[in-house]
Parts: sequence; structure tokens; C-alpha cells
Amino acid sequence: MAVPVSIFVAVSRNNVIGRDGDMPWKLSTDLKRFKAMTLGKPMIVGRKTLESFGGKPLPGRPHVVVTRDPAFHVEGADVARSLEEALERAQAVAAQTGADEIGILGGGQIYAQAIDVADRLYVTHVEAEIADGDTFFPAIDPAVFEKSEELFVPAGEKDSFPTRFVVYSRRTAAN
Repeated sequence: MAVPVSIFVAVSRNNVIGRDGDMPWKLSTDLKRFKAMTLGKPMIVGRKTLESFGGKPLPGRPHVVVTRDPAFHVEGADVARSLEEALERAQAVAAQTGADEIGILGGGQIYAQAIDVADRLYVTHVEAEIADGDTFFPAIDPAVFEKSEELFVPAGEKDSFPTRFVVYSRRTAAN
């Protein structure tokens, strides 16, 4: 049986997720939650997003990097040429390690493809409109995903904005 696939994303009110190869906010509180939720789980990430992490995988999480560049190589990560190939590799890693979930970390092109196969969305809704974003998250269709958890998080000392952390689960035919 396949391990569930989840998207992890922080998105503004107007669906912005990035600007100039980085996130247009600082959310220390959210990053701590993200780390706790993803440690030990296989992560799928696009090459540009990996570069926004400093060009190397996040510690404690096996990575599969999606890129069309056949010469691309990064120490400590597997490389795939498509999301489909990345999902196959991440499923194999999950089977080997006993991980109970695969995470998809973006960026925009990866999210646009992955939303059709994701079982769950972990969305940090950033309570702000970002005027100059250049990367966007697709709209979450309420006919496909239902909100199963919601937590309001005030802006901490090292956070640019307050957030709402929401878990969306894919609806099944019975819902």
C-alpha cells in the first residue's frame, strides 16, 4: 500500500508562496512546526526550491530533487526527472525507512502537479496580501479537499505575520 503524500506550504491570502527565489516573510514559529512534522520523512522538492535552502537537503530528511537538468547532482539527495519518478523513489525510501508520509515542498511548478495526487495539504495561511510575489500556489478546491484541522497562530517575536495552520484532507467518494 502506498504511503500518503502530503503537501507542505505557506501561502498568503492572494496565493503567493514566493518572491525572487525565497519566501516573502519570516515565520520562525511555522518553521519549527514544519521541522517537527517532516523529520525522518522523504521530501520531494524542485531544484529551484532546493537552491533556496542553500543548495543542500534539509537535515534529517531524505530528499528527492525534481529537475529536467540531466547533469544535476547534489550530495545527499536522489534526483528525478519528473514528479512521477520522484514519487516512485520517495515511496521506495518510505518503504525502506518505515516513514508514514511523503512530503512535497514545492516550488510552484511541483505544487501545481502534486495537488492532483496529494492526500493531504498542510497549509500555513499567512495573514497578509503580498503584492510583489512571483510564485503562486494553486487554489484549493473545496470539492476535493476538506478542512480537518485549523489552528490560529499569532505572530511570534520572529514572525512577520500571524498565520492559520490548516490541514486539508482529500475527500473520498463517501464524503
